Amino acid sequence: MEVLEAKDLLEAQSHVWNQIFIFTKSMALKCAVQLGIPDAIDRHGPNPMPLSRLVSALELPLEKTPYIYRLMRVLVHSGFFLTQKLSEQNDEDQEEEEEEDHGYVLTNSSRLLVKTNPLTLAPFLFSTLTPPLLDSWSSLPAWLQSEDQTPPFESAHGVSFWEYMGSNKSSEGAAVFDASLASDAKFVVSVLMEKCKGVFDGVGSLVDVGGGTGNVTKCIAQAFPEMECTVFDLPKVVADLKAEGNLKFVGGDMFKSIPPADALLLKWVLHDWSDEECVKILKKCKEAINRNEKKGKVMVIDMVVGNNKTDASIETQLFFDMMVMLMVGGKERDEKEWAHLIIEAGFSGYNIFPILGLRSLIEIYP
Repeated sequence: MEVLEAKDLLEAQSHVWNQIFIFTKSMALKCAVQLGIPDAIDRHGPNPMPLSRLVSALELPLEKTPYIYRLMRVLVHSGFFLTQKLSEQNDEDQEEEEEEDHGYVLTNSSRLLVKTNPLTLAPFLFSTLTPPLLDSWSSLPAWLQSEDQTPPFESAHGVSFWEYMGSNKSSEGAAVFDASLASDAKFVVSVLMEKCKGVFDGVGSLVDVGGGTGNVTKCIAQAFPEMECTVFDLPKVVADLKAEGNLKFVGGDMFKSIPPADALLLKWVLHDWSDEECVKILKKCKEAINRNEKKGKVMVIDMVVGNNKTDASIETQLFFDMMVMLMVGGKERDEKEWAHLIIEAGFSGYNIFPILGLRSLIEIYP
């Protein structure tokens, strides 16, 4: 083995150590949100919040102040909070905080973790860092060495991810997962309406395929009261959901038949399935948009790996790919892989709109 110079050796060690401890960022962030730190700083107002006031607002023992400081130091370094110099205060405040000259303020990222924010990502954080999912990573080496074709989550827990959630609907984990889907729906629709509302022009009817409890479609139905909106999912998912205004729920199996419409929406659906299964789904989509005289389109909201060229974005997309592989045996795809699925399903063309950050809107035409 080539002998490395001391500088190269130390850089390699630093890289390895950084990756070993990278989980600290996630767990520190989860701890902060569980404690309500973003919420406390948000309630404090626009001025920097001194450490002493933060500890008091969180109702933590004063003895824990040095530990909260160390937690915040990690999160400031990670870009979730900023420290700013305290402004002029009255005499009483100065006496109370005489040794403090800086306080904490929110960043754009931590504002998305304030629980009262309509677009909060706090439920997504909790559902992703849930113990059952994290525990599944421990089974990955044995799974890779085996002939087992079921996803690692299923190998670790004895049931599929969806069965696990379905059998634990009263548990905190399932409730958090449902809240995560709801919060992401609001987030996506908010951006979609701001940046690309025109994709719904001329759409008289829309079917949300695999739309769950209808979080996305409800927002679209409200924005377009003249549009006939349908949430299509398994009968057991939509059985107790009631139609309202221009929104209705239909049960069925997307591998067998999909209700006809001018446009179909598949948000975070196809990344749960293998290439073969995606082609089957897309073929049923093609049938559904060709049943009317006017040919429609399919709108897919999913990741296109590499659509955002920054290293951080690509890394996050690759992290997501590993997560869906672990959970449900799915995959995130690059443009070449998407094009292959679209052509295999018999479509003539597509457009990718990279308007959703890590995800894209893919319009597919018959």
